[in-house]
Amino acid sequence: MTRSQRQAIRNLVAEMTDLGCRREEVVAQLRSEFRVRPREAYRWAAGLTLDQVAAAIAVVTDGRLAPEGSGIAKAEKWPGPSSRRPSPSLLGALAQVYGCEVENLVDVADRLELSAAERKVLCPAMRPAETEAAPTVPTPSPSPSTSSGTAVAGDSVVESGPALVRRAAEEAASWAGWAETSNIGPIGVEQFLADTRALAEEYLVSDPAGVFVRTRALRDRAFGLLQGHQPPAQARDLYRCAGYLCALLAWMSSDLGHPREGETQARTGWLCAELADQPDLRAWVASTQSAIALWDGRLRDAIQHAARGSQYAATGTVATFLACQEADAWSLLGAADETRQALNRAADAQERARGTDAVDGLFHCGEFRHANYRAAALLRTGDAAGARDTAQGALGTCSSLSYGTTAQTRITLASAHLAGRDTDAVNAALEPVLALPPDQRLAPLVERMRDLSRALATSGGAGKTGVRVRTSIADWCADSAPRRLPISP
Repeated sequence: MTRSQRQAIRNLVAEMTDLGCRREEVVAQLRSEFRVRPREAYRWAAGLTLDQVAAAIAVVTDGRLAPEGSGIAKAEKWPGPSSRRPSPSLLGALAQVYGCEVENLVDVADRLELSAAERKVLCPAMRPAETEAAPTVPTPSPSPSTSSGTAVAGDSVVESGPALVRRAAEEAASWAGWAETSNIGPIGVEQFLADTRALAEEYLVSDPAGVFVRTRALRDRAFGLLQGHQPPAQARDLYRCAGYLCALLAWMSSDLGHPREGETQARTGWLCAELADQPDLRAWVASTQSAIALWDGRLRDAIQHAARGSQYAATGTVATFLACQEADAWSLLGAADETRQALNRAADAQERARGTDAVDGLFHCGEFRHANYRAAALLRTGDAAGARDTAQGALGTCSSLSYGTTAQTRITLASAHLAGRDTDAVNAALEPVLALPPDQRLAPLVERMRDLSRALATSGGAGKTGVRVRTSIADWCADSAPRRLPISP
């Protein structure tokens, strides 16, 4: 539709409104003059933009539906080209927003594409006639009812008795048939969780930008299915998958240098956790929010997010991870006592951990990840020897597939050696980190390397080796993942 056509529609709506025309008259005129679909006509008649309708739907459904304006536009054009089939729940929400009946939003073209069950549920006024002969209207008499099971009211016939009961039962059966339909089955939901788990594990070892693109595509598929229809149990499972995918995207966004966008993803992940009623997912989303806040320099927020996540009776290793994050933030604030208390809680949580992590990969805190956090916290609170021993022990005895966690542990080890003025050991600890390809030089690693470079610059005994290491770090940071991120179309 051209700009001039849109303006002509606005002018017509304003003119008819000033003349006192009813909304149904405005809709009819729009449909006749501009050949728009019924849902689009009602939107124009209501004077709303696509984004305003999307926001109104989120309000009237208490967040159960959260479509985008582009999704509303596609639903308006259905069943035409480049359109999307509107779900019954979306049509119901649109009817609430526009103050009309659902059947007003669908025309003949829509009804031809709807199933019989959908037509009976959505368009009760347009149900096909009964196969049995329609009852004849009896001659009015003093009797309030007739033997055929109908009652006379003016010139209309109202069903009563057995006919009314039979019709009510048929309506219930029709709705039950619709309610049992689903756009995804148990196997499909199981595959969604498996794909989510694979992405969470792949992110630890692969090109982060490529995993980001695939995670976004899977999240969009989950969102698309949730705009359709499925039984409540499958809907909860889909919200659970969507929540983990949003948390993944949040973590990746922060790693790639975009913490604000990561926060937006995390908030959506929290909404999914609420809708799925999943304590484990709530805890992992809170841990993601804590990580983003820490790398964004909001240390008090990081502590609050971690503490909030610890309130949920979750299984697996998330309790260990949340306590580690609290220790991380307290150590950056220089609060030694609080850091030690958090580290003790992390150790206790690791001993008490029960069950497995539903997604694993990024959402798992094993011995190596725990040791990485402990070493960094000990270093910041002045225990360089403890940090060195913890980092060396993890690198020597624990296994980790995460290049990011391994690199952070090596940077901590190098910093501990620097505290002991062993510049050669600093260089040796950093060699594997400096060998990382640019696509794996994530924003947190860049920040840690810059901190180490500044420490080298202020260290009295850095010498020629220290200068060489600082030059290598500067070159390394200049070509990092955030600088070459190819995630735009």
